[in-house]
Amino acid sequence: MSPDATSRSRGRYWGSFRFWLVALVAVLALAMVSTPSASSSAQRVAHLETLVKCPSCQDLSVAQSNSSSALAVRSEIVAMVAKGESDTQILTTIEAAYGSSVLLSPSTSGLGALLWILPSAVFVGLVVTVIVLRRRR
Repeated sequence: MSPDATSRSRGRYWGSFRFWLVALVAVLALAMVSTPSASSSAQRVAHLETLVKCPSCQDLSVAQSNSSSALAVRSEIVAMVAKGESDTQILTTIEAAYGSSVLLSPSTSGLGALLWILPSAVFVGLVVTVIVLRRRR
């Protein structure tokens, strides 16, 4: 392979790498910007209600349900926000009272961490595989 062909191949590789790096940064920035901010108590309560599943309903958050169990969880959330507890403390307390399946998003610790890490690991593995296969050509 001539030096010109090698430099062109590297140029294409770095150009593709830069494109995907910029795309990844853009997605992360968009995710950070679109994350709801809970500045007021009412906004915090509304946000927390969307994160907790109704204990007696199927696939509904307590914000979407008007069942008695959903109303009870909502009042617990309001009381804990009024006490000044953090979002993490509130979610941990509710999870302890109703079980791990009460949260609509998986936990970020223990086995739940795999649900967050595994897709990223698969993506990185695919990228590495593509890079290795392109270098062999």
